Amino acid sequence: MGSHEPVPPFGDPPPEAEGEGEQLWIDVIRRMDVVYSDLVASQVALEEQNLRLQQARDFMQSVLGAMNDVLIVCDAAGAVLRVNAALTAALGREEGDLLAIPLLDLFDPADHADIRACLAEGCAIEDKSWHLLAADGQRAAVSVNGAPRRDARGRFAGMVLAGRPVGELLRAYRDLDKAHQRLRQTQQQLLTSEKMAALGRLVAGVAHELNNPISFVFGNMYALKRYGAAITGYLAAIDAGKPRAELAALRDSLRIDKVLADIGPLVDGTLEGAERVRDIVQDLRRFSSNQREEPEAFNLVRLIHTATDWVIKTQRTKPEVRLELPAALEVVGLKGQLHQILVNLVQNAVDAVNGRDGALIRITAGEQDGWIVLTVADNGPGIPPENQSKIFEPFFTTKPIGSGTGLGLYVSYNMAEKLGGSLSHAEAEGGGAAFTLKVPVDDRSI
Repeated sequence: MGSHEPVPPFGDPPPEAEGEGEQLWIDVIRRMDVVYSDLVASQVALEEQNLRLQQARDFMQSVLGAMNDVLIVCDAAGAVLRVNAALTAALGREEGDLLAIPLLDLFDPADHADIRACLAEGCAIEDKSWHLLAADGQRAAVSVNGAPRRDARGRFAGMVLAGRPVGELLRAYRDLDKAHQRLRQTQQQLLTSEKMAALGRLVAGVAHELNNPISFVFGNMYALKRYGAAITGYLAAIDAGKPRAELAALRDSLRIDKVLADIGPLVDGTLEGAERVRDIVQDLRRFSSNQREEPEAFNLVRLIHTATDWVIKTQRTKPEVRLELPAALEVVGLKGQLHQILVNLVQNAVDAVNGRDGALIRITAGEQDGWIVLTVADNGPGIPPENQSKIFEPFFTTKPIGSGTGLGLYVSYNMAEKLGGSLSHAEAEGGGAAFTLKVPVDDRSI
C-alpha cells in the first residue's frame, strides 16, 4: 500500500479552514451591524412619518372642530364615513353613533328622494335646502353644498357635503335688514334736515315770489271793486228811468265803456295771478313734503326758472345768472326731488361766487338721446384736487361753521341716483366748478 498523509483527529478543522471561518463570522457580524443600522434608521423614519401623520390628523381635527358649518363625508353607497363637531352638536348625537349609518338617516324623510338622486348622479350640489333630523325629532334647515370624491382611478367614491344652518342665515338677514332700515331712516332724517335748512334759506325768495302775484291780484280786485260800483250806479239810473240824455252823460262820466272793456282782462289777470300763487304754494309744498312722490309730466325749464329765482332773490349781492335753455323741456319724473336738486346746485354756485367781482353763474340744459343733461357752472375758485373725492360725502363742507350743513351735494347725489341718473363734478371752463345732472327724460322707463 502507498504512503498516506496523516488524517487530523475528528472535529478539528484544518488550519486554513479555521482562518476562513473566522473571516466568515466577521462578515456575518458586519452584515448584522448594517442590517441593524438600517432597521434603526427605518424605525426613526417610521416614527417621524407617524409624527407627521399625527400632526396632520390633529390639524385636520382642529379645522373640522373649528367649522361652524356641518360636514359629512360618505362613501358611494351613502354610508357616513366622517362628520365634524358642528354636525354632532346640531343632531345632539355622538360621533361614534353616526359613523357607518346611512346618510339618509341624518335627514328628514321628505329630502330622501333628492339625496338619493344626488348620490346616483355623483355630481356637485349647490344650495340644496335640506333638513337635518336631530335626536329629539327636531328639524333644522340647512343650505347644503357638496362635491363628489374620486378614488385613485378617478371612480366615484362618495360625497363631501357641507351645510350651513339656514337659521343662522335668517338671523344674519334679519340683522342686515334692521341695519338697512336704520340706515334708510337716518338718510331720511338727513334729507329732511337738508330740506328744512334749504327751506329756511329760501323763505325770503319764496315770499318775494308770492308777493308779486298777490299784489297783482289785489290791484285787480280793487279796480274790479271800483268798476262794480260804477256799473251798479249806472244800472240804478237805468232802473230809475232816467232820460236817455242823462244816461248818456252818466255813461261817459262813469266811463262805462272802458269799464266793460277792462273787466275781461282784469278777471283774466286776476285768475293768472291766483294760479301763480297756487303754483308757488304747490311747488313749496312739494319741495318740503316727505310723502312719497309719483312721477308727473312738467316743463323742466319752468322749474329751473323757479328754483333759480327762489335762490337768487334771497341774496343781498346778486350774481349774474345766464340761462341758456330751450323754450321748453317736457319731462316725466319726480318734480319735487328735481326741484330740490336744482335749488341745492344753484345755492352751491351762489356760495362759490359770493363776494367775487364779476360773479357769474351759467345754467345750461338740453336733451341728449333720451336723457336730460343740465349743468350749473360758476366762476368761483373751484374745488381743490384734495377735496374733489369728498364733495359728495355727508357733512363735508369748507364753509364757516353755521354757513352750511354739508348735506346739499350729498343729498343731491343720492337723489340723482334714485332718479336713475347721476350727478358729477368737473372744472368749469375758465375756472370754477361745474356740476352736471343727468336724468332720464321719462323716469317711468327706468
